[in-house]
Parts: sequence; C-alpha cells; structure tokens
Amino acid sequence: MILNLCVMAPNRIVWNSEVQEVILSTNSGRIGILPNHAPLLTALDIGVMRVRVNEQWSNMALMGGFATIDNNKITVLVNEAEGAIDTDLEEARDTFMKAQTDLARAEGKKETIEADLAFKRAKARLEAINAN
Repeated sequence: MILNLCVMAPNRIVWNSEVQEVILSTNSGRIGILPNHAPLLTALDIGVMRVRVNEQWSNMALMGGFATIDNNKITVLVNEAEGAIDTDLEEARDTFMKAQTDLARAEGKKETIEADLAFKRAKARLEAINAN
C-alpha cells in the first residue's frame, strides 16, 4: 500500500508523489502516517516533516499549516516549506544563531512573539538539514 502526498504552499506545489510513510509535527506532537490511517484533520506546527520513499527518508521544514488524511491521501497546506536539500547549511546556521540572539534580547510581548516565531522557523530549517 502507498500514500499519495501533496504539499502545497501559497505560491507552489512543494511535493506531489507517492510515499510509504510520513511523519508530521502537529500542534499536539509528532504523528506518523502509514497506509490506511484513520481520517484526520490536524493543525501543523513549525517543524520538520519526514517522508519515506523507497526506503529513503527526506526532510522538509514546514512553517505551520494544516494537514488532512483520508483514503490514503495526505494533503498538506503550509505557509511556507523548504526541503533539506534546498537549504544552505551555513546560511541556516547563521539565521539560527541570529534568531537565538534576537529571542534572548526581545523585550515586550509583541517583540518576544515575533522573535520566538523567527527562532522556531530557523530551528526547523536547521533540524531538517541535520536529520539527513
């Protein structure tokens, strides 16, 4: 059995193919999806999606969104997505370090929330690369 995975961002289709397994970062934790999974609608957190195709794992940083699972079809709608192979390691490290510093220096509620989101995005990008 296989799953059909379609990942869509506002400006492009990021992934559209058959896969054997998917692991998503949801707002309530990570969830693994195999063929014949129960129907589900879930919010996605900023984090790493792992996809298994032909016994090879691929990673992608997802910047929040939603996923539906029904009849072996997974549809993922995200704000933004970046594949691990498309991400420059040095740039991701620099962005992570800057986001970490900005979060530590943030003052006030609005600035702290914005810095925290930037940190989570930078962390997801770095985790997607390092998980390979």
